[in-house]
Amino acid sequence: MFTYHDQFRKELAIAIAPIIEKTFSIIFPWEKAYGLFGATPSKEAGDLAFPLFQIAKEAKTNPAQAAKSLEAAFTELPKFITEKKAMGPYLNFFFNFDAIASKIIPSILSGDMFKQKLTENTPKTMIEYSQPNTHKEMHVGHMRNLCLGDALIRLHRYSGFDIVASTFPGDVGTHVAKCLWYLKFHYKGEIPKTKKGAWLGTLYTAGHNKLEDERGTEKEASNREQLTAILKQLEQKSGEYYDLWKETREWSIELMNEVYTWANVKFDVWYWESEVDSASVKLAREYQQKGLFVEDQGAVGVNLEDYKLGFCMLLKSDGNGLYATKDIELARRKFQDYHIEKNIYVVDKRQEHHFKQVFKVLELMGFENAKKCFHLQYDFVELPDGAMSSRKGNIVPLQALIENMVKMIKEQYLNRYVNEWSPEQIESTAQIVAKGAIKYGMTRIDPGKKIVFDMQEWLKLDGESGPYIQYAYARINSMVNKLGAPTSNEIHATAPQEKDLVAQLMNFHQVVEQATLQYKPSALTGYLYDLSRAYNSFYAECPVGSAPEPVRSSRLMLSKATALTLKQGLALLGIEAPEKM
Repeated sequence: MFTYHDQFRKELAIAIAPIIEKTFSIIFPWEKAYGLFGATPSKEAGDLAFPLFQIAKEAKTNPAQAAKSLEAAFTELPKFITEKKAMGPYLNFFFNFDAIASKIIPSILSGDMFKQKLTENTPKTMIEYSQPNTHKEMHVGHMRNLCLGDALIRLHRYSGFDIVASTFPGDVGTHVAKCLWYLKFHYKGEIPKTKKGAWLGTLYTAGHNKLEDERGTEKEASNREQLTAILKQLEQKSGEYYDLWKETREWSIELMNEVYTWANVKFDVWYWESEVDSASVKLAREYQQKGLFVEDQGAVGVNLEDYKLGFCMLLKSDGNGLYATKDIELARRKFQDYHIEKNIYVVDKRQEHHFKQVFKVLELMGFENAKKCFHLQYDFVELPDGAMSSRKGNIVPLQALIENMVKMIKEQYLNRYVNEWSPEQIESTAQIVAKGAIKYGMTRIDPGKKIVFDMQEWLKLDGESGPYIQYAYARINSMVNKLGAPTSNEIHATAPQEKDLVAQLMNFHQVVEQATLQYKPSALTGYLYDLSRAYNSFYAECPVGSAPEPVRSSRLMLSKATALTLKQGLALLGIEAPEKM
């Protein structure tokens, strides 16, 4: 799928493949060799390791002996290799960093490195993410899905994929009825003039709690009747509740758009639950008539016990559909509307069973693209004192979070510049740093692991955080601008810290490839943190401005290349790099 974009591994693979064939009398194309190169356990062991396990198995020899034989046969090394050494079952190579730096650094400085095509023969893919509910308040927990999905979109597009970004907000259902019920029958105050979308979330929480409190009382029956009446009007698309739904729905959409604008997120298509509701019920009835969907105690669904997936209910006894019903219709529409070849759902791990059922039902329906649907699940975001819940009201509202974070950034970092920067500069920089803190914090943890949100930790300038990477970029950018253009084109990497920095820079696309193919932006966040630390070590040990020429110019170009790579890496996470901070 990915092209052989690492020019050094490719050159080494092309050189080593015929030697392998001659030495061991086996067929071994260079493309195969390219894929075997990996990291060494330490710098002392070399810079690139080539394992001999597979070759030894084919040649029916010992891997350690195979490594020694290959070492002896490989006599003409590429110019960027200074030494080779057999170490156990590996043949390790040591780099000539001057040769590597002289190719890598100009490519980064010109921008050519970031224009390389990384992929070929990639399927047209839809990534569906950020599925917030209307009539609820968006909170910090929603940001994990949003940041993860957005980073995956950016990574895939950078790598050359044809990507369709979609979202599927929930604008119908019981949660909407609870909000409208409380607004209609119990809310006595004035409707606010601003932030109406967030306000609706407080009504939903109040409505849910009131219904729970009155469960088992004389009011329960009338409450249920009122909720049923609301749901029926929404289904029939007429009546006062339907009109109220249309009006309040717009408030929620306004809130969503504010969040997406702030986060610089754009979708190619918005699918809505309300748009697929009726069609999904019709599709279920159609397959009931065909005999695939069966009735069981008034409900309609599919028995998936043979696949250890239980019974997938698609129509309730009252004839209404469920989430599975809608997702089946939605899958059909996605492939029909956009002719995609792969369909990725970024949805939390609670829905694992749901998607297994949906994909299996699609397969049994004869939907040829069922196998092209993939559920990318992730764990939750919690506060230090535990899980969040919109129903219970113990959430960190997103708008309040942003306001508090921007306020803290100004107080801790930016107010010192009040006499040097304009108020607009301070505000825009605070917003950029806040986005960096949230987006980096939400993507730096493996999707399969839980995130504990701690605003103080996420804003630290001396730990693994978005602001730390942004600050590293801003410092380098400031120094480069202050020192001016280099006066020499010579590039060298002789000091250990220079070599470490060049080694990091040459691995950028390897990390992008890993983050993309494994759906783990955390690989990129870790890389950017390591690159920032490597530069700080370089800056501490290798003077730039006071160094004699041509060392000064060489280090200046290395510094600028690092800044540009940090900026590009942050951009793939949807994070802006501030010019000063």
